[in-house]
Amino acid sequence: DEPSEWEKTELDQAQVEQRIKEYNRQINSNLFMSLNKDGSYTGFIKVQLKLVRPVSVPATKRVPSLQAGRPHPQGVKRRTSFYLPKGTVKHLHILSHTRASEVIDALLRKFTVIDNPRKFALFERSEKDEQVYLRKLGDDEQPLRLRLLAGPSEKVLSFILKENETGEVNWDAFSLPELHNFLLILQREEEEHVRRLRHRYAHCRQKMQEAL
Repeated sequence: DEPSEWEKTELDQAQVEQRIKEYNRQINSNLFMSLNKDGSYTGFIKVQLKLVRPVSVPATKRVPSLQAGRPHPQGVKRRTSFYLPKGTVKHLHILSHTRASEVIDALLRKFTVIDNPRKFALFERSEKDEQVYLRKLGDDEQPLRLRLLAGPSEKVLSFILKENETGEVNWDAFSLPELHNFLLILQREEEEHVRRLRHRYAHCRQKMQEAL
């Protein structure tokens, strides 16, 4: 939960300018950082979305690349739930003072997700000594500053959007249409699991009968 030592580093204006020059020399794309006259800077961060539960979008919004849940039998006009594809990645152009909570808001707007932003959290991922570490960013932390301090290496630092897990799922935080869609999705998963089990036992039974 605690930031590492390099994340606590404070930079003066000259150090920021030097870090930006070093950062831009190391990247192999045009996603450069730029220093502004007021001392702030802008740049890009890449965020990978690793969401387990479906998200809600306006019912009139068509998202061909996503898996749609079947609508509730009584009809749900306000919203539709989707699973975001695994490995979904988004680049955001942000300011040095952009906060983690604002990054979450921006990502949800990009995908027209209308769920409460408090359901999500931004995490930093790092690799060290063949170990993977995850840390949830505080709302006021500045992802671009962390990107500058870490450099462009994704192993040293990458960003992930996940559900804001605090232990047990707080189902009261979801709307009725969302809960109905979750039940439908669970029902489909259960039916598929049962179908596979029946197929497996039928296959075993057939092999035994052939042996007999």
